[in-house]
Amino acid sequence: MALRAKWAGSRLLLRRLRDTMARGGGAQERLDQIVRIIAADMVAEVCSLYVRRGGDILELFATQGLKPDAVHKVRFRFGDGIVGVVAATARPLALAEAQKHPAFAYRPETGEEIYSSMLGVPILRAGRLSGVLAIQNRTEREYTEEEIETLETVGMVIAEALASGEAIQQIGADIADGMAVESLRLEGVRMSEGLAMGVAVLHTGPLPITDPIAEDEDVELERLDKALGSMHSALDDLIESYRVEKSSGDLEEHLEVLEAYRMVASDRGWIKRIREAIGTGLTAEAAVAKVKGDMQARMDAVQDAYLRDRLSDFDALANRLLQHLAVDHAGASEESNDGQIPHVYIPPNSVLVARRLGPADLLDYDLSHLQAVIVEEGAPTSHVAIVARALNIPMIGHLPGIMGKVDPQDEILVEASNATCVIRPTQEFKNNFEVSMTLHKERQEAFLRDRDLPSVSTDGVDIDLKINAGLLIDVSHLESGGAAGIGLYRTEIPFMIHSEFPDIDAQEALYRKVNDQVGDKPVVFRTLDIGSDKMPSFVRPPPEDNPAMGWRAIRIGLDRQPILQDQCVALLRAAAGKKLSVMFPMVADVGEFRTAQQIFLAEHARLADEGEPLPDGLALGVMLEVPALAMQLDWLLPHVDFISIGTNDLQQFFFAADRGNSLVDGRYDPLSPAFLRFLRRIIYECNKANVPVSVCGEMAGVALDALGLIGVGCRSLSTSPAATGSIRALVRSVSIERVTEFVNARLNADSRSIRSALRSFAADNQIQI
Repeated sequence: MALRAKWAGSRLLLRRLRDTMARGGGAQERLDQIVRIIAADMVAEVCSLYVRRGGDILELFATQGLKPDAVHKVRFRFGDGIVGVVAATARPLALAEAQKHPAFAYRPETGEEIYSSMLGVPILRAGRLSGVLAIQNRTEREYTEEEIETLETVGMVIAEALASGEAIQQIGADIADGMAVESLRLEGVRMSEGLAMGVAVLHTGPLPITDPIAEDEDVELERLDKALGSMHSALDDLIESYRVEKSSGDLEEHLEVLEAYRMVASDRGWIKRIREAIGTGLTAEAAVAKVKGDMQARMDAVQDAYLRDRLSDFDALANRLLQHLAVDHAGASEESNDGQIPHVYIPPNSVLVARRLGPADLLDYDLSHLQAVIVEEGAPTSHVAIVARALNIPMIGHLPGIMGKVDPQDEILVEASNATCVIRPTQEFKNNFEVSMTLHKERQEAFLRDRDLPSVSTDGVDIDLKINAGLLIDVSHLESGGAAGIGLYRTEIPFMIHSEFPDIDAQEALYRKVNDQVGDKPVVFRTLDIGSDKMPSFVRPPPEDNPAMGWRAIRIGLDRQPILQDQCVALLRAAAGKKLSVMFPMVADVGEFRTAQQIFLAEHARLADEGEPLPDGLALGVMLEVPALAMQLDWLLPHVDFISIGTNDLQQFFFAADRGNSLVDGRYDPLSPAFLRFLRRIIYECNKANVPVSVCGEMAGVALDALGLIGVGCRSLSTSPAATGSIRALVRSVSIERVTEFVNARLNADSRSIRSALRSFAADNQIQI
């Protein structure tokens, strides 16, 4: 009877609060009414609501009993005062004599010196602290367990109201007054260029799994099939809507990404693993979560950013599938009986903050209100980054822990061009940022105007600009960026997102699409660069202590020759009537290239004997990324048609510094005299032998690094699509003769880097970097 009375009283209080929150009027008025109701029901002279603002700051948002003037002026840091202790520990604290507690912090503006006892509880939502709810009494009161539980339950209800950010947004308290809220500057990885400012909206993660054990396996398999069908149908509808409405290149671009994403959603291996997990006795939700965890473990072992984001598609799809399962479990409403995930509303001028994000997740939001995106994980090669670039939405990735550092409605400045963001900026910083946004807009407009201008230096030297690609969508950037062709097309991506080996016909179809889209412009296909942290599921490698320097790339192709032979046939067939350029990755000695070359030529001869249409021309080259090969140039150059320098791997092997190891990342500069001398020698030997040479690594897409490459003789650069405009502007503002003289004069210096000197040279000579 006592227990029934206890919960009856709690339910009555919750009903009163629900009715109050549902009423119209201003947000402050509703919060004031809420604390009055709680104080009266809990028989307390004081009830105060503290809301978490920027970082670890708690601000008094409403009170019954304390001085009204203290609202929006009194603030506590985590650990500061009893309110701060409750926030820091996320645990309730009941004190009969609060002022004797060692953490007690007196704030004279509150008038709380007359109150003795205090009960504070954390306001939590999904494990995240939103604020603190406290009551106080004049007498020394021993708060009961029932009272603590009731106040905690009330805190949960208030947490839902605060989660929307409406109260904070409407009230608009001036956080610049009084105790300043700490600004936070973070650096990540640029995923889509641009500058933006807005308020934070947190992307919700997957729903918790409350019932992991299945009662009936057949029922769970049926639920899985229904949810998969619903998810596939929703993605098809999304794709069709863009297919029908596409009237610009932007829509055409991310339509292809969605189609690739939809293909991943139908991956038979992924679905099979989920069904097998259900067979072990798990519910559909738990099975999806288990496979998601397995994929996450695999993703954590992958260092290559491009492949990490191919695998992250499965993570995003798992979250969507869990949402569809939740819709099915709850039962669709009368208004929405199709099992679709409801569209996500966000307020104007929003910056979306997420742990991970898939392209369809991004398109679920109202894009007219979205200013920018920042994520804990991700890389420029991810599907969501490609969509963001197509939509001109600035995006930054690789910001570990960002979800724990940002609160809803925090103001955020995003400088994606430099991969930095500022959370809770000062007014002075905001003013300077607005000037930068104006300048950036003018610069982007200039890049667009100049895209058809030749990439010729001020002294008349032509620099060949191409792009790197790995998806069909990347090819569309040839026109938008004005590039001369594709200097590197990565062919391994279709192999990584399928559970089975793509046959010759499937590969041929893909390569033919690439050739059709580039038209008359050249494209260089790189054969499979798999292995190390880029191993397809259908290849079973032996255990390796150092896979980055182990069984990978051309080594796999030579040891598993049917894989290389099939790819050779597909490339030859797809290029019928056109010139075909192919290069082999990770070649360490001339013999490896010669063997791969012979395999390719043997397939060419076989197809010719069978009367199949063949390319009009054939060029076979290498991607120079192993220092040992550079020491064999006199033997190699008579046999190759071209060389492409892959600075990413070449640099890590040159310095013996794993580029995936944060302890040595950035320790060595590619603009060091030693590395530049090494590159200069390679370029000189290639030019002397009349063998075309280009650079297709990350150095080529960073303006200052590209200036150094030009200084040591490089005349062909292949960059990310986003970098084409800035590199063209660089080329058109530089004198090749002067930068060559400047760089070479410093290559014999005893210094770690010429970066600082080169930057000063660029500034002194009005070179755009």
